[in-house]
Amino acid sequence: MWIPTEHEKYGVVLASFRGTVQHGLPLEIGDTVQILEKCEGWYRGFILKNPNVKGIFPCSYIHLKNAVVKNKGQFETVIPVEDSVITEMTSTLREWGAMWKQLYVKNEGDLFHRLWHVMNEILDLRRQVLVGHLTHDRMKDVKQHITARLDWGNEQLCLDLVPRREFSMVDPDEISVTELYRLMEHRHRKKETATPASTHHLFVHVKSLMSANLGEELEVFFHIYDGRENRPLSERFFVRLNKNGLPKWPEKTERQCTLFVDLGSSDLRKDVYIVVHIIRIGRMGAGEKKNTCSVQYRRPFGCAVVSIADLLTADSKDDHLLKVYACNTEIEWYQIHENIIKKANSRYNLSGSNTGLAVALQLLHGDIDQLRREYMGLFTRGVCITKKLGFSDIIMPGEMRNDLYMTLEKGEFEKGGKSVARNVEIMVYVLDADGQILKGFVASGSGEPGADEYHSLVLYHNNSPRWAEQIKLPIPVDMFRGSHVRFEFRHCSTKDKGEKKLFGYSFVPLMQEDGRTLPDGTHELIIHKCEENASLADCSRYLKLPYSKANLPTNSLTLKGNKESFWITSFLCSTKLTQNGDMLDLLKWRAHPERINDSLSKLKEIDGSEIVKFLQDTLDTLFGILDESSQRYSLKVFDSLVHIINLLQDSKFQHFKPVMDTYIESHFAGALSYRDLIKVLKWYVDRIVEAEHQDHIQQVLKASDYIFKYIIQSRRLFSLATGGQNEEEFRACILELFMSIRFFLSQESKGISPVTQTQAVFLRTFPAIYSELLKFFTVRDVAGFVRETLASLPAVVQADSPLEAVKLQCISKTVESQLYINPESRCILLPVVLRVLHTCLQEQRDLVMCARIFTSMLSLIKKEENGAVEPAVSEEVELIVESLLEVLLRTILEISNRPQPAGPAMRLQFQDVTGEFVACLLALLRHMSDKHYQKLLQAFSSKDDLRDFLLHVFTVFRILIRPEMFPKDWTVMRLVTNNVIITTVLYLSDALRKNFLNDKFDYKVWDSYFYLSVIFINQPCLQLESFSPSKRKKILEKYGDMRVMMGCEIFSMWQNLGEHKLNFIPAMIGPFLEVTLVPQPDLRNVMIPIFHDMMDWEQRRSGNFKQVEAKLIDKLDSLMSEGKGDETYRELFNSIIPLFGPYPSLLKKIERETWRESGISLIATVTRLMERLLDYRDCMKLGEVDGKKIGCTVSLLNFYKTELNKEEMYIRYIHKLYDLHLKAQNYTEASYTLLLYDELLEWSDRPLREFLNYPMQSEWQRKEYLHLTIIQNFDRGKCWENGIILCRELADQYESYYDYRNLSKMRMMEASLYDKIMDQQRLEPEFFRVGFYGKKFPFFLRNKEFVCRGHDYERLEAFQQRMLNEFPHAIAMQHVNQPDQTIYQADAQYLQIYAVTPIPESQDVLQRDGVPDNIKSFYKFNHIWKFRYDRPFHKGTKDKENEFKSLWVERTTLTLVQSLPGISRWFEVEKRELVEVSPLENAIEVIENKNLQLRTLITQCQSRQMQNINPLTMCLNGVIDAAVNGGLARYQEAFFVKDYIMNHPEDGDKIGRLRELMFEQAHILEYGLAVHEKYVPQDMRPLHKKLVDQFHLMKSSLGIQEFPAYVRASPVPFTNGSPRTYRNSVPSIISPDAGRGVARRSYPAVNRYSSSSLSSQASNEVSNITGQSESSDEVFNMQPSPSTSSLSSNHSASPNVTSSAPSSARGSPQMAEKHKHSRENACLSPRERPVSAIFSNPLDPAQRAPAHQIGDTTLPRSDPNLSAPDKVRPTPSSWSLDSVKERSPSFSDNVSKPICPPIPPRPQHQASSAKNARSQSPGPMSRSPQKSAVPPFTPSPTECQSTSLVSNSPVLSGSYSSGISSLSRCSVSEASGTELPTGDHLPHPLPPPAPLPNSFSSSSDEPIRRENKTPPPYSVYERNNPRRPVPLPHSLSIPPQTDPPALPPKPHQIRTGSMKLDGNADPRVPRPRPLPRKVSQL
Repeated sequence: MWIPTEHEKYGVVLASFRGTVQHGLPLEIGDTVQILEKCEGWYRGFILKNPNVKGIFPCSYIHLKNAVVKNKGQFETVIPVEDSVITEMTSTLREWGAMWKQLYVKNEGDLFHRLWHVMNEILDLRRQVLVGHLTHDRMKDVKQHITARLDWGNEQLCLDLVPRREFSMVDPDEISVTELYRLMEHRHRKKETATPASTHHLFVHVKSLMSANLGEELEVFFHIYDGRENRPLSERFFVRLNKNGLPKWPEKTERQCTLFVDLGSSDLRKDVYIVVHIIRIGRMGAGEKKNTCSVQYRRPFGCAVVSIADLLTADSKDDHLLKVYACNTEIEWYQIHENIIKKANSRYNLSGSNTGLAVALQLLHGDIDQLRREYMGLFTRGVCITKKLGFSDIIMPGEMRNDLYMTLEKGEFEKGGKSVARNVEIMVYVLDADGQILKGFVASGSGEPGADEYHSLVLYHNNSPRWAEQIKLPIPVDMFRGSHVRFEFRHCSTKDKGEKKLFGYSFVPLMQEDGRTLPDGTHELIIHKCEENASLADCSRYLKLPYSKANLPTNSLTLKGNKESFWITSFLCSTKLTQNGDMLDLLKWRAHPERINDSLSKLKEIDGSEIVKFLQDTLDTLFGILDESSQRYSLKVFDSLVHIINLLQDSKFQHFKPVMDTYIESHFAGALSYRDLIKVLKWYVDRIVEAEHQDHIQQVLKASDYIFKYIIQSRRLFSLATGGQNEEEFRACILELFMSIRFFLSQESKGISPVTQTQAVFLRTFPAIYSELLKFFTVRDVAGFVRETLASLPAVVQADSPLEAVKLQCISKTVESQLYINPESRCILLPVVLRVLHTCLQEQRDLVMCARIFTSMLSLIKKEENGAVEPAVSEEVELIVESLLEVLLRTILEISNRPQPAGPAMRLQFQDVTGEFVACLLALLRHMSDKHYQKLLQAFSSKDDLRDFLLHVFTVFRILIRPEMFPKDWTVMRLVTNNVIITTVLYLSDALRKNFLNDKFDYKVWDSYFYLSVIFINQPCLQLESFSPSKRKKILEKYGDMRVMMGCEIFSMWQNLGEHKLNFIPAMIGPFLEVTLVPQPDLRNVMIPIFHDMMDWEQRRSGNFKQVEAKLIDKLDSLMSEGKGDETYRELFNSIIPLFGPYPSLLKKIERETWRESGISLIATVTRLMERLLDYRDCMKLGEVDGKKIGCTVSLLNFYKTELNKEEMYIRYIHKLYDLHLKAQNYTEASYTLLLYDELLEWSDRPLREFLNYPMQSEWQRKEYLHLTIIQNFDRGKCWENGIILCRELADQYESYYDYRNLSKMRMMEASLYDKIMDQQRLEPEFFRVGFYGKKFPFFLRNKEFVCRGHDYERLEAFQQRMLNEFPHAIAMQHVNQPDQTIYQADAQYLQIYAVTPIPESQDVLQRDGVPDNIKSFYKFNHIWKFRYDRPFHKGTKDKENEFKSLWVERTTLTLVQSLPGISRWFEVEKRELVEVSPLENAIEVIENKNLQLRTLITQCQSRQMQNINPLTMCLNGVIDAAVNGGLARYQEAFFVKDYIMNHPEDGDKIGRLRELMFEQAHILEYGLAVHEKYVPQDMRPLHKKLVDQFHLMKSSLGIQEFPAYVRASPVPFTNGSPRTYRNSVPSIISPDAGRGVARRSYPAVNRYSSSSLSSQASNEVSNITGQSESSDEVFNMQPSPSTSSLSSNHSASPNVTSSAPSSARGSPQMAEKHKHSRENACLSPRERPVSAIFSNPLDPAQRAPAHQIGDTTLPRSDPNLSAPDKVRPTPSSWSLDSVKERSPSFSDNVSKPICPPIPPRPQHQASSAKNARSQSPGPMSRSPQKSAVPPFTPSPTECQSTSLVSNSPVLSGSYSSGISSLSRCSVSEASGTELPTGDHLPHPLPPPAPLPNSFSSSSDEPIRRENKTPPPYSVYERNNPRRPVPLPHSLSIPPQTDPPALPPKPHQIRTGSMKLDGNADPRVPRPRPLPRKVSQL
């Protein structure tokens, strides 16, 4: 039985549990669980990180921990009982763990590893804390370290700042908001600006000396040197090195490492250096032989210098290699470091090229105790301390030091009878009063223990040596008196035994007779002659002699004449000894009473460090004098006391204040002193008003706090001694003193007078007196003193007076004092404080201090633990609210509206003030209860006052919500703020309802309320979905979801508005929509019904809700772009009508309303817009520009244009798309995109407003700018033909304005574009069909197929890889079949990709002779609507002997909604057509294509376009070799046999055509061999001969002896170097086989050459011609690949280019007029609407042609010799996939039967000519089901066009493959076009074309263009130019218009390409809704 647990509530998982049992809960080691129930060794509960999943688990797997249960029962919360730091560590590490893994995923390796180390460090510290074996101090250090690491990690991971007090997290509910703000601010400041340490230390570790010429021991001395003052700053650090240059005692680290301590910040500058002197111990000369003498000397070796500033930039504890220099002469040794610093190179040199001193140097910051904690290992291991010379910047009490530093400066010696100068060595001894040598008190430096003596350097042969050696004498204080230092001078001989011979001595006593020590400075000592050591044994004999030349007696002539001298410099650093005689006189005042007056006067001149050294003795002296001679010396003693007190205010001595406090408490014994102190103080205060000089009085008042301490302590001592006598007398004295103080404070003075300054000085020290007064007076008495004293200040003070600021400082200290904390005194002082604050806030002065006071006041107001409020506290809050709330609101408003100051320090202060006032406001509002709000609202006398107050509150709340109000990581503070705001709003909303509704309605207040509510809900800090689960859970537990609370309040208030709702429509639609985009279901359910309400009220008012619709759509776009909204929201909004289920009254209302349908339509439109906006937003989140972004933008742009008619949004997205194209370097697409905007503008002078990046300008100027930009991009995209048209249009405008300068430039630009067409090479793009299947694709791609224009050099594999990169989750389909419904509906992404062949539109240019390939290449790959894909397959039984009999081709033709290129690189497929090509038709195509390829190569060879003849050689070899081996013979076997002819009687014409083509191929080969012979190189002659022989075999195999007449009749030579088509050939030839007319049709197609196949082309040509392959299965399974059969690297995608125009028309002898603008005519396709649509656009049924109508582009042929009706006769054509027969006009009645689905008619277009507008078009003709019985005209073999490469047959080249990823593509061409049926047989008339103004007659016949295609995104409008008509090419004509259906709009509506409608349009066609003219303002 499961029993609820009582104590077992919380535990940690010890081992992982899989949870395989029934109801088992899987556990991972380390999880924390909350236990609910227990049963027989099992627990039931849940994991804390996932409380929704409950289950059972074994008890043995859980380690129980103590916990506290809150809210026992169903919703109980369990909190573990452990240290708060441990709890925080645990939760933080868990949160970091998840984020740490993400760092690895994001490749942020540096932070990943650093965080890893910190997490491990925290875990180690956590173990130490949990073990509990740490001392209290160590625990404190560890916790501090932990919190520092936690804060660092939170900052690095952008987590929240945690408010802490003493390492523990603070609950914001348990402290005041002001206190919380201070904690946050303190931590933020600490994080942002680390306070610079005032003390610094230098760590030095000597490693080794590297030198080539060592061999002697070395002494290394370090010291810090001030280069500016040329003096050492520290004592020396001394290290001994052995003969190898390594430390002599390596095991003793304290002898190798030191810390130079107490460096001030001023010492860290560039001219402070570390100086190193190196002394060698050994022979006199470095090169002397060994064993010359055994005596060793200290000799100079070298010096090194490094600047301390270099260490500030170096990495911590770097090893440095210091260069060692030696002086050129030993005379310079004493200043070698100065020479190195000054770079006096002539005086020193490197001691050796390889000499260097390796040391580790590191600067450490902070006080020494802090360093001991942070670098514990350093101090544990051992490091010696090297002190500064003198005291540090801050002298600490208790510091004991008694060091005498002596520097051996120089000496002057006589030769002493020697011929050379002496080698002088000094030996230094310290002797006591008895003449005994003091052992161990001579130190060469720190690092080595003290010695008994010191040996100086020996400078070789120098009678004036300068040593500059410093030694330290740490002699105890008690040994100073009577001790002296003796210097013995010896000459060191380098001969014989090297003895050191004494020749003199000097001495100096350390203390004088009067107790003063040796004064600091340089002393010239007398050198006394002495040659015997024995004479120095008795020191009493020489101590009587004079020691210094400065104090020689006047009669000592012998000593004065002595030229020998020795100079030393002494410096004493002692806390016990003094060199000051005046100080000694004062301390010994009893010995000389007569000197007391002088001594007290001289006290002010004594150095402060001397006074603080003897502070207690000095104070005892002063009060001793006062007790004994108070009448005589009271004033002097008082002044001296004031001087000492003020001395302690100095930063250098401020640490001695505790010493004085201790003295007062423990050592002060002046029980009677209080009378004198009060009397003198009152005397000074009374003299203030009359005194001229206030300086001394101000000094007295500065010290008044300590004077009061002495007064009170003296009185306490007196009371203790006398039992409390004279109590009243003392009180009276104090009251009199305060009366005097109040009198001088009440004095008014103009300006800044001395009295005012004195008043300010007193006010600064006044608050320090309170605590002393409280020792003798009650709290109320002291509060009375303070109130009266502050009240005595003058009421009116000038604004610039310093007194006001000081008064505020005084109040601030008062509020922070112990006096104010007491509630009794607070009720007395509060009114005074509030009055001052109110005045200052109203006048907006001293805001920083006001904020400080306010903060301190509110931090004292605390609720009881149970939440109750004491009456006194409630009254206090009421007082503050009444006095300060309104003025506080105004202050925050004014501060927030001020511009921020410029300087960083001022800006910081500005932010602090704002933040503190905000914290005060929040604290005050949080303390307010119902009673306070009621009183506050009742206090307003009028509605206007209440209105102003509410507006102020709402405005201030909006300010508080601003993101910049608090730093971004202050989430805790923001949540507290929001909690206070929502509580206050709930109180104030009642006031809003009661006072401002119905007839008292006030729009401004309500609008401010709603605006605040919307901003509140949309705050980033309340979007819980973006937080981690643990953080979200904490917030929900503490505050709930405040957004839902505010949303409910909005809904409630909205319902109360009634008819006033109309005031907020449509203004509040945008804000409310923003609220509904918050992904919180409850909030959305509350808010979305408001939209129904708005629609309902708007419908009542206007009869529609157009305003609601417009505002909704505009706002939706901007909000979605900001990243708001999600898929769930779309679905929710879509279900807005069913959503009203929970609201029955609303639902009934909707059912009764008439606007239900339009409402649903609006929702549908908004939903579709959201689909696109969500797709757009998701795509824009990606990094690089890809097809998804562009496609998504196109979809959205199209939607705004076609469905919403929002032109401003439309234009915005045009420019977004343009920027995307530019970024992706899609310059052609960018041009087409910008052209959309260009077309909306006209050539007018109407002014346009500033818009996007366009300035305010005229419409003409903007259109001109757009034209130039588009031309530039067309140029960059190598689409020069399109640029030429715009150049012409712009040039025409310039000409009309006589702007010949720009006209000239434009013509030159146009000419340059023509040059580029001819001179520059254009890459031919590949086209790919892409199918996107599955529900996981965005809406604009889902289950649609597109054709994409590939990038330069991009082949199928590269394109497929790119698509898979864009859609990384997509699966590539490995077949080309159409997918089934399971794929369409799958929750996945499937990509189907294969290459397709473009079918060009402009056949005329491609078929014309003599047009260069550079020009044709443009028309092959531009304005392409149709693409083709061929798949070979076998139908029926496959003949293994000859598989061509059953080889069919499945041909898929894809028609796009928009031609490529356009505004996107891909467009949706609008229509698919699937036809099957029979084996015979396939064979005809194969041979026809090969013939065209041969002609092209022969032409190129003849015109010398080929660099070499190899392509022609390989092509000839492939064809001839394949034919010999059975290529063409296979066709004969398959199609020329009797069985086939009998079984397929309908194919007679085609069989004849095949035979004709075979003969034609043979003829072309013969001619090609002739050309080949002419150009073939000598080394390829054998191959040529082989080809000729094989050709004869081929002819014989075909049974050709002589070519037929029609072949022979055709001219063999290609005229003008290219095979031109002769139009006037033999009329007809009867087929040799049957009496059928053989219709001629050529099938030019694409042949793509690839470098990958050149090596195997000769062998592959067999399959190129015959279609045979080694395996027939391979033929069946594989698709032709352009890469495997290619012969050249030129990619020319030209499918069928044979013209279907009648031969009579083609044979017109004069073609110039017709083709005058042929390039312009075909350059750009017409457009029906300006928007490129990804969606297909179904046409109106009236525009659709029936299935049997076939349209074609037939250019008009002009012949001046013919009459108008006869110029072009309509010619019937047989529309068939395999052939189109060109016939003479007489055979027009017979047309072949079509065998494929027809294509719809093309839209109408106009043809134009610049000079001759006459044009004729063949009339449309219907098809005849009959075949022609008359033999057709058969052209010559060379008649076919020769300018296009021929593609390989699907059965000829490469390998067939069903794989999608293959590069293969079927290249079989289809008929490029067919002719139109005649007008007589048209079942449905087409709409008449729009007339062209000024250029064309409306009666002229015009060719028909397709009607069902969206034109490319560029068309030129009709140009109305009065000066010169602008020709409009047929491809740029304006198509007929259609109008979209009525609402609701559908996604497939047709939009117009122009905003103008043609007046002659079909009246049945509905007119479209035109765009508003506001567009022109953009």
